[in-house]
Amino acid sequence: MSATATDLVDSLNEAPASRFHSKAIFVSGMGFFTDAYDLFIIGTASALIAKQWNLNTSQVSLINSMTLLGAFVGAIGYGRLADLVGRKRIYGLEALIMMVAAIACALSPSFIFLVVFRFILGLGVGGDYPVSAVLMTEYANRANRGKMVGLVFAMQALGTLTGYAAGLALLSSGVISPDWVWRLLLGFGAIPAAMVLYSRRRMPESPRYQLFVEGDESGAATSLAAFSDGQFAPPVVGRIKPLKLRLSEVLGDRRTLLLLLGTAGSWFVFDYAYYGNSVSAPLIVKTVLGAGATTQQSLALNLLIFSVAAVPGYYLAANYMDRIGHRRLQMVGFVLMGVMFLLIGVIPGVTTAIAPFLILFGASYFFAEFGPNTTTFVLAGEVYPTSARTTCHGISAGIAKLGAFIGVYLFPHLTKSFGVSGAMEFSAGMALIGLLLTTLLPEPAGQTLEQVSGEAAQLKLGSALAGAEASLA
Repeated sequence: MSATATDLVDSLNEAPASRFHSKAIFVSGMGFFTDAYDLFIIGTASALIAKQWNLNTSQVSLINSMTLLGAFVGAIGYGRLADLVGRKRIYGLEALIMMVAAIACALSPSFIFLVVFRFILGLGVGGDYPVSAVLMTEYANRANRGKMVGLVFAMQALGTLTGYAAGLALLSSGVISPDWVWRLLLGFGAIPAAMVLYSRRRMPESPRYQLFVEGDESGAATSLAAFSDGQFAPPVVGRIKPLKLRLSEVLGDRRTLLLLLGTAGSWFVFDYAYYGNSVSAPLIVKTVLGAGATTQQSLALNLLIFSVAAVPGYYLAANYMDRIGHRRLQMVGFVLMGVMFLLIGVIPGVTTAIAPFLILFGASYFFAEFGPNTTTFVLAGEVYPTSARTTCHGISAGIAKLGAFIGVYLFPHLTKSFGVSGAMEFSAGMALIGLLLTTLLPEPAGQTLEQVSGEAAQLKLGSALAGAEASLA
């Protein structure tokens, strides 16, 4: 007996967690491991590059932030392409860019070459955001969607930790010259990118994309078979009209624009604060430790802070967001993260008292991960219809990375002009804006993607038409 298109989508939404889901989490997550390594290792590498090439603050800021500018372009460009030609055709291309660019960065002969190659690297990093997020979102079931997509993003924690650990190990060994350490650190990013490139070509297309955008019911059923080890692959009967929207149609819809203000706006202000603090974390901690602190001491403390405070936040967010609510967790995270930033800014002497500073700075990391760093990524993949999902996620991620670019570029200058306290107070203000923008979003937890996006009516109509035609026949 043939199944309807509604049956197929219901099977996706209600399917129990499977080996395929675990594989998809790992394959998508390795991309974010690579993204995080490439984005955050530059804070360590640039400190070494500045000494070797005698760079000023503006040049160091440009090196640190250029990948984020490339990510702005890559997220928007590849997000749009994935809605036009399919998720699978883009899946892996961004990994190839990251692999080649990482090697090119390591071999850079001069400042200008490094800036250009870091921009190209950002194209791949940015492209990975919408494609990996949306593909995992569309693979996921209803009950565990936040957890599955959150675990993909949590691989960012392991990538960041690996960067800190690699930098500390190479610098502490004393075997390799610092002039070569930064090249090795940048080049290491090619290794996980190569693994991602190999594994992603073996993943199926999103059944939701095949159904709603291509109108390919049989292809969607075949892809769904991967979720159930071949147990569910009947011919599907449906009359789902293929829907490929022009960009003007996407951006001309009032509801979509309001949602973009919520997803892109909240992500922008969060990334300004988060990346400004994270990429400059070695500088921040070194400032607090005092002029005599070494790069190794700064890295060791950052590794400790991130391990104790940030890593638990990622995994607690993934495990509890479906119970708490995706939107609600983002709002709670913004409030508490902003409070930590504000306390660092207003408590007299806290930026020169190592223990109180580390406690507050660590707490800000925890509530960033157990909150908007994870949820902005998840929400942007849930609230849009399939035909515009990667486009809008890409716009949101791209605008976020523009905020990150501004934060990374400005943070050293703000710290220099107003001290760590002043820079943190500004970040607290950004957290407040993020809280207000989050109120524009619906709560997707516990709902199907079709309910959240409004596609349930389209699906019901298509299946009803198919049933009527079958009865007449």
